[in-house]
Amino acid sequence: MEYQKTIAKEISHTGTGLHTGCRTTITFKPAPPDSGLMFIRKYNSRSYPIKVDVSSVVDAPRRTTLGKGDGCVHTVEHILAAMVGMAIDNLEIMVDEAEVPEIDGSSLPFAKILEQAGIVEQKKPRRFLKINEAVSVRDGDIQVTAIPSDTLRVSFTIAYDKPALDAQYSSFEINRQTFLTEIAPARTFCFEEEARQLQAQGLGKGANLSNTIVIGKDGIVNGKLRFKNEFVRHKILDLLGDLCLLGGPFLGHIIAIKSGHSSNIKLIRKLKDIVVTAGKKEEEKSVLDIEAIKKILPHRYPFLFVDRIIELEEDKRIVGIKNVTADENFFVGHFPQRQIMPGVLVIEAMAQTAGVMMLKKEENLGKLAYVMSIDKVRLRKPVIPGDQLRLEIEVCKLRKKTGKVKGCAFVENQLVAEAEFIFSLVEV
Repeated sequence: MEYQKTIAKEISHTGTGLHTGCRTTITFKPAPPDSGLMFIRKYNSRSYPIKVDVSSVVDAPRRTTLGKGDGCVHTVEHILAAMVGMAIDNLEIMVDEAEVPEIDGSSLPFAKILEQAGIVEQKKPRRFLKINEAVSVRDGDIQVTAIPSDTLRVSFTIAYDKPALDAQYSSFEINRQTFLTEIAPARTFCFEEEARQLQAQGLGKGANLSNTIVIGKDGIVNGKLRFKNEFVRHKILDLLGDLCLLGGPFLGHIIAIKSGHSSNIKLIRKLKDIVVTAGKKEEEKSVLDIEAIKKILPHRYPFLFVDRIIELEEDKRIVGIKNVTADENFFVGHFPQRQIMPGVLVIEAMAQTAGVMMLKKEENLGKLAYVMSIDKVRLRKPVIPGDQLRLEIEVCKLRKKTGKVKGCAFVENQLVAEAEFIFSLVEV
C-alpha cells in the first residue's frame, strides 16, 4: 500500500516568471492528509486559494494557468509535473506574483527543492484514480488518448514541419526514479521565429537562453541537449503537469501525438467525468464490525445496509462496506427475473454509513440522525447479487445538530451512485 506524501518543512525559492518576467517568490508548505495540492496567490493584500484541479484552469496560450477570482498563477505545469513525478499529494504553494518562477526550463530544480525540504509519508493511503474505458481527444493530426492500465505510462510522438527538428518518440512508465533521471531534466523549447512572435505579444519576457532551448534554422542556438530526444521528453513533462489537474494520482496509459496544453486539458476534462477511485482490497481490516455498528445505529434486519466500517476519520470521512447477497428480501420483488438492488436502498446504505460517523461520537450516542434533504443524486450503474458496495462519505459541513455530507458508492472501483445529504440529530 502506498501512503500520501507531503514535505517535512517549509521551503522557498525566488526567481523570474517565464512569460511575465515578474520577480516571484514561491513557498512550498506542508499540508495535512487528504487536503490535496493548493496554490495560495497573494494579490492586493488578499490571499486567493486556488485548488489544483481542471476546474481552476484559465485559458492562456502556450502554458497552463490556474485562477480564482482576481487571483491567478501562470505557467504551473513544470511545478505540477514535479508533484506527479515525486508523488507529492498534499502541499500549499504560496505565490506572491502572477507567475511561478522559472529556473532552467525543466522540472528538475523543483524536484530538488522538494527533496531538500524532505519528503515524508503520511498515515493515510493514496487514493488512485483509474478509468475502465478508453478516452480520446482529436483535432486534425493532434491526438491524445488515455487507456486503462494498472500503472502510469506516457507515450508521446512529436513531428514539426521544420528541417531543424526531426520527429521524436519516447515512452516511459512513470515512477520517481524514471522521472528524476529521464523526464525532469528535459527543458522547454521554442523555435527562433516563435520567440520573436511571443515577445511581440507581450509574452516570453522572462525567457532567455539559460531557461529555454531555442531552435534556429540550422539547429540549436544555445548549448547542448541533455538528451538526444529532449524535446519529446519535455512534452511528456508538460503532460504530466497537466495530468496533475485530475486532483489525484492517475493510473493509465496516455498516448499523445503532437499534443499541447490545450488538447491535454480537453482530455483531463473528459477524464474527470469518468475516473473512479481505486478502492482498497476486500481483505481490509474492519474498524467497526457489524456488532459495533448495531450499538450505534438503531436499524435492524431487514433495513440495516452496512456490514462493516473499514475507515473512520472523525468529523471528516468514513468508508463502509455492504455485501449484496442473493437472499436479500427486496430481491423477491425487485425484480424476480433480473435481481437489481433498488437505487433508493443504495442511497440508504450511504446515509446509514454517514449515520455511523455522526452517531458514534459520545455526545450523540442514543440519538437519531434524520435525513432532511438529499441532493445531486446520480444512479450510474445497477447493483446486483454478488456485488460489494464500498460506501465513501466525505463531510462538507458539520455543526452540533446538523451535518452535510457527500456520499459515493463504488463496486470494484466503478462509481455506481452518488448523492449529497443534510442530516439533523434529534433526541429519541
